[in-house]
Amino acid sequence: MTLADLDLSPTAHAAAAALLAAHPDVVFTSGRRDLAAQARAMASNVVHNRDWIAQTYTDTSQRAALQTCVNGCAAGAAQAVYAAALLDTMDGWNDLALAHVSKHLSGDAFDVQPVAGPAGEAIEATIRGLPGLTRFLDREGGLIRWHAQFA
Repeated sequence: MTLADLDLSPTAHAAAAALLAAHPDVVFTSGRRDLAAQARAMASNVVHNRDWIAQTYTDTSQRAALQTCVNGCAAGAAQAVYAAALLDTMDGWNDLALAHVSKHLSGDAFDVQPVAGPAGEAIEATIRGLPGLTRFLDREGGLIRWHAQFA
């Protein structure tokens, strides 16, 4: 995925460019998402951990609605089932409500392929020092994910 493919906001784009300049081998796995892509991404984690949403997102009414949605699906449901239910739940939410779900929806977040060892520690240190960074997660709901979001 190239920098242009990420379709990031100016702040997140500048941060991603700085990260890439410092670590040319860094692999971006996600940038801006539309609502359907966000639902699919969330569902891909929920199939591994049904409490992933409750364990990852800040406690908001949106998080509660999404976790309730997951809880309403049959245990062991397919990713596509979760994705459709999550999309249906978020459909119609305004930008303010969606901002409580994911900064990917506004292009203010990107994900990076986690790297182990000293190389990974260097990448993580660079990410933590990026201008405009408001949150860095190296785990989401117990799953190893590197997520950087910006103001």
